[in-house]
Amino acid sequence: MSANILSLIGWSFLPNLVTGWVQSIYYGLTIRAGDRKPARGTPRHAEHRRRIHILVVSLYLLYTIYEADYELRRASDYYADLGVPHAASERDIKSRFRRLAALHHPDKVMSDADFFMHLKAASDTLVDPARRFAYERFGPDIGSWKHCVTVRDFVGRGVQVVLPYYGLAALVMYVLGLLGYLDWGRYWRWLTLVVLCVFELHVISRPTFPAFLQGFVNPLLSNLTAHPPFLPFQVISLARRLSVTLYVAFSQIGPLLQPAQPGQPAGAKPEQTEEKALLQNLDRLEQTARSMDVDATRLMELEMAPFAGDPEVIGSMRSKLKEWLVQNTIRADPMVKDALGRSLQKRRLDAPAGARGNR
Repeated sequence: MSANILSLIGWSFLPNLVTGWVQSIYYGLTIRAGDRKPARGTPRHAEHRRRIHILVVSLYLLYTIYEADYELRRASDYYADLGVPHAASERDIKSRFRRLAALHHPDKVMSDADFFMHLKAASDTLVDPARRFAYERFGPDIGSWKHCVTVRDFVGRGVQVVLPYYGLAALVMYVLGLLGYLDWGRYWRWLTLVVLCVFELHVISRPTFPAFLQGFVNPLLSNLTAHPPFLPFQVISLARRLSVTLYVAFSQIGPLLQPAQPGQPAGAKPEQTEEKALLQNLDRLEQTARSMDVDATRLMELEMAPFAGDPEVIGSMRSKLKEWLVQNTIRADPMVKDALGRSLQKRRLDAPAGARGNR
């Protein structure tokens, strides 16, 4: 789980940081001195950044896959440490351990005692059918599991470890979704989590290796590469690491691969586009109102220019303008208009025949 958290932290800032560096280097190599670089916010700059970001995320995704596999190979496993195949019998394992004990026993040669104890733990685990079953599915962590003797005990303890892991993963995904992260491909992300959980429960409860691992992956690795074959717990560990990596990678690449709408940058959300358009319209409206205010002020100054320097005339005009504004405001009020209309209507209805204003 700690490795997955570190992977999330790395994915949160590294791709954007590296994209900015690569884009600067790209402009430095492709744009000659004296030529203008695409300005930030222009369509050309955004398109270059989109392509570079896709390339950076793809390369980082491949690197994290290689890193996860490298860590598994570096950690090794009991079969590789003893030098026996996965199908080795109990007799072959004991025979191989006796030969290694003669080479690495601390009483016979100056050797690392910890390495000898590791070989002994590997031999003791693989010659016990129940512990061997558990090791192939849960890894070396079973060495700290107490009160587990039979296969049923190990499977029950393994389920108690697996279910909380996926429960916590589901909780983290749900919280990130509420915060606005990992929005793209939400359905497929939840489907992958459920499928991975079911796959792991199937692997840890079956007496044999998964069919695709035993019949395709391991023979392919053994015949065509120098890569050691996988054990079930290694496949599960690799799948967990890759699932977290793929979640974040696809959430960053997916929106960028969607075709952009007219006037909408690639990868932008509809809500963000609408909000941006609304803000632009409000800014445009504010600028129009300011320009109209400036024009009205200039017109007023032009109209008042002939009376400049005559305080008496200016004061008289100010009082008349004030009275006109008040009367105009009152008459334009909807409630005042309604009251005047009702009064005139009542007057016409109650007036005698021949009176002015009566039809």
